[in-house]
Amino acid sequence: MKKVNSRFPLRPWFYNQSNQDIFTSVTNQISSPLQIRPANPDDLSAVAQIIAESFHSQSGVWGLLFPLLRLGIYEDLRHRLALSAPHHICLVAVDINGNESNNLVGSVELGVRFSDSWTQSGRNFPYLSNLAVNPNYRRRGVASSLLLSCERVALAWGFQDIYLHVLENNHQAQQLYFKQGYRVQKVEFSWNSFIFRRSQQIFLHKHLNKDLKS
Repeated sequence: MKKVNSRFPLRPWFYNQSNQDIFTSVTNQISSPLQIRPANPDDLSAVAQIIAESFHSQSGVWGLLFPLLRLGIYEDLRHRLALSAPHHICLVAVDINGNESNNLVGSVELGVRFSDSWTQSGRNFPYLSNLAVNPNYRRRGVASSLLLSCERVALAWGFQDIYLHVLENNHQAQQLYFKQGYRVQKVEFSWNSFIFRRSQQIFLHKHLNKDLKS
């Protein structure tokens, strides 16, 4: 994929030394052939490609739209990282034993949301999104390592719980989350889902074990 040039420099949260120290302390405990680290500007094209492959079909008419969808993902991600929010991070998984020039094999985002998203008020909580893995690396522990890293970061931020959404028809992802200890908080009804017969979203929750920090 051709790299898209940024129109303004990225200033991700991990450029702050205190945040970098938090990330290093909570992720160095993971024993894996993978390196889990914060994304940097050079990773964005690869991250956009992995997310696009994970959530969008490349068959039929969607194949024609795929480059535009991938570009949209790239721009959205670049914008979020450029905001330099104190509680937002994109993590990537890198195969340290791989022989390819680009060994980035998975990614995930972790941020903080509010119970009242319109006014940005109410209870705040860590929210995990865009967990995606290169198709050639699925069922090899990449997603589990990314989830574990997010949970440790959330604990380091001072939270005891973590949340995410999964589609009702995404049974493979549900199996992963349930295996990792996530449980159903609620099934969210949407008129769009009802009218257009789309899969509803399930809101999952996990209470974090403080021992993850040790």
